Amino acid sequence: MDPPSRPTLTPQLCFNQTALRDFLRVSRGMIDDSIIQNLNALMTPSRQKWDPASTGERQIRPAERNPTDPQACQSFINDVLFQSWQARSDILNYCAGVALDPADPNFTLKEMESAKERERVVDQRLDPYSGRVLPRETRAEALASTITNERSVEGIVRSRTWELVRERCSSSGEGWEEALDRWRASRESQ
Repeated sequence: MDPPSRPTLTPQLCFNQTALRDFLRVSRGMIDDSIIQNLNALMTPSRQKWDPASTGERQIRPAERNPTDPQACQSFINDVLFQSWQARSDILNYCAGVALDPADPNFTLKEMESAKERERVVDQRLDPYSGRVLPRETRAEALASTITNERSVEGIVRSRTWELVRERCSSSGEGWEEALDRWRASRESQ
């Protein structure tokens, strides 16, 4: 299972929240949301033939799962799972930087509109709502909010995925953050 191709990092990608969310959704759907199927594909096939009589007996405890090949597990984690997580992290980090860029053209427009609103004089008796200025969110503020939300979702998805990976691959007790950091460090040292 190959992760989806990483889109080109541009400010237009970040400000096009539909495209940004679609990439994140597809990436999560291909890897994290189908993690059980991906891990099942790594399992070693049964060595014994299937016994049809086994369905007629009640199983008191679940039969042991076939072991997952540790090498296949590690390969999946390094080559698929962490690659996908890194691609999403890169995009979220890039877009967070774009959201902090003060060169947003909507920021200037918002400043001009607020200056006009302050200069406007309207009799409160004629228009009781004239004193209310409804602040308009800039594109950068909307993007920053989206990035914050997506990072929260990413943390939840990664925690759930890592629990299943640890269970199926008999991984160490380290959390996903530590494992990902170790993978990044090993990649940088190469």
